[in-house]
Amino acid sequence: METDRPGITESPITIDAGHLQYESDLFRLERQQSDEALTNTFLFNQSNLKLGLTNSTALQLVVQSYTYQTEKSGDGTIERAQGFGDITLRIKQNLLGNDKGNFAIAVLPYIKFPTSKVEKENRYEGGLIIPMALKLPNEWKLGIQMEVDRLQNTEDAGLHTELLQSLSIEHDLVKHLSGSAETYYSYDLAHHHWNNFLNAALQLELAKNVKVDGGLNYGIQHDAMKSYFLGLSFRL
Repeated sequence: METDRPGITESPITIDAGHLQYESDLFRLERQQSDEALTNTFLFNQSNLKLGLTNSTALQLVVQSYTYQTEKSGDGTIERAQGFGDITLRIKQNLLGNDKGNFAIAVLPYIKFPTSKVEKENRYEGGLIIPMALKLPNEWKLGIQMEVDRLQNTEDAGLHTELLQSLSIEHDLVKHLSGSAETYYSYDLAHHHWNNFLNAALQLELAKNVKVDGGLNYGIQHDAMKSYFLGLSFRL
C-alpha cells in the first residue's frame, strides 16, 4: 500500500480504480515563531480521502476536521481560535511507472477552499505538485518532488507564489517498519525568503492495508515552522 505520507514528498503511485484509501494526521502540532507572535496550531484528524477513478487517476479530498490555534504576542496577549478547518480538492494523475519499472512520476494539481473557522481573512489557494520516485539497489527508495503554490500572505489578504523542492530517502529498518529522512526548501518569490527543513519519520505496517506513522518536520530558520505528527492510513 502506497501512501502520500508521512513526509512532504508525495508518492507518484495511485490507488486502483474503485478502491478507497484513508490517510490522516490523527494529531499534528505546528509551531511557528514570527517577529510579532508565537503561533501553535493543533490539528486533529486532518484526513486525506482517496478514491481511485481509473488505474492511473485518483481523486483526493483533504479535510481538516478540527483545528485549535493559539497566538501569543510579544506583550503576552494570547488569542485563541478553534473549529473546522480548510477543505482541499486534489487529483493525482500518474504519468509513468504506476505498476512497474524503477521510476515513477505523476502530476497532482490542487485547490484549497477557505472553509476554516480559525484563519483570518482566509483565501482560496492552489498549486501543482510533481512527485517522482526511484527504486535504488538493496531496496532503497528515493523520492523527489517539485511544487509551485499560490498562497495567502501572512501580513494581508493578498497572494504570493512559493516554490518547493524536496528529496527523501526510505528503507526498511526491520520487517514491516520503515524509516525515512527528508530535506526540502520553500522559496517565497514575492519576499525573496527561503525556509529549509529537515524531516524524519517512521512508518509501521500493522496489516497488509493498515499503517501507522510518526515523525517531525523541523524548520531550520527561526521563523520556519516546526511540526510533530502521528498518523494512520488504511485501504478498503
